[in-house]
Amino acid sequence: MKGLILAGGAGTRLRPITHTSAKQLVPVANKPILFYGLEHMIEAGIRDFGIVVGDTSAEIMAAVGDGSRWGVDVTYIQQEAPLGLGHCVLIAREFLGDDDFIVYLGDNMIQQGVAPFLERFEAQRRAAAAPTLDGDQRAPEAQILLCPVPDPHRFGVAEIDGSGHVVRLVEKPEDPPSNLALAGVYLFTPAIHQAVRAIEPSARGELEITDAIQWLIDSGHRVVHEVLVGWWLDTGKKDPLLESNRRVLETIEARVDGKVDDGSQVDGRVVIEEGAELVSSNVRGPAVIGARTRLVNSYVGPFTAVANDCEIVDSEVEHSVVLEHSQIIGVPRLTDSLIGRYVEITRSGQRPTATRVMVGDHCSIDLE
Repeated sequence: MKGLILAGGAGTRLRPITHTSAKQLVPVANKPILFYGLEHMIEAGIRDFGIVVGDTSAEIMAAVGDGSRWGVDVTYIQQEAPLGLGHCVLIAREFLGDDDFIVYLGDNMIQQGVAPFLERFEAQRRAAAAPTLDGDQRAPEAQILLCPVPDPHRFGVAEIDGSGHVVRLVEKPEDPPSNLALAGVYLFTPAIHQAVRAIEPSARGELEITDAIQWLIDSGHRVVHEVLVGWWLDTGKKDPLLESNRRVLETIEARVDGKVDDGSQVDGRVVIEEGAELVSSNVRGPAVIGARTRLVNSYVGPFTAVANDCEIVDSEVEHSVVLEHSQIIGVPRLTDSLIGRYVEITRSGQRPTATRVMVGDHCSIDLE
């Protein structure tokens, strides 16, 4: 079993953060989103990975490297343009060979991991090798992970028959046949390679993985499904990313490796990384304060992740993600925010009183 992680794409919904950074490397609880999926697959026993990269390939390769820090092998596969998930499988053919493989979207966050998903797929294929008189004993050629959602018209949706078989996939339907959305994790046998070669680009010019799976179904292959246990979030927008940060922070264990002076207080599940310093400041967890970050006369509230090498002075920050090398000075209340790298947010006290900003493309500012 091999792993194929899809880490191309432009990340337009997270601009301006993704003007200068790969969306898959935006941190959740101070760890890149991409690493969560990679580590889920490693926990499932996968050791050979292909990562499909696009315009941000250099950054992805610098972050992941050759995989040796995890004891795995990583091969990079360049996609010249975002031509669809089916196209990712197509260009990964040489890497994948004739092995079964799992496809994981690099900006997805799921709670349960993928080990149970993989184990059930392999169990069904083993069972098909010893057929009985009961039920459909064809070996499945694909397995999809589904998640119940309240707004299925926004997603690719699966239609399931009375026997539990996947019979149809519909992309963003006006009249959804179910509330089961595709959650961005797929298992395939080599049969999918014929499917991605057989389909045509969609109206948006992409080889859709849903079309390839539908081709398998229409060609008489068995496609099975699992319904996700726990939460699933697409981190492509600010609010879902903050929600992912909140959910992951709820699982952390308290640890203080930095300096906390006598005038500071740390409450609840808080991680203070080595080299971080709290001076007359309060941190209420769950929260993470990155290495070499300095808090002075400030408050950091629940569900906040402050990355390495930041400075927060005379300010209050809550339910936010702050990326590396940023400064927040004299801000009485900052909440529900995603702050990029090398950002300066200050209250200068300059007269006349005014809000003074230098704002780039695709920014969002919510003033009092």
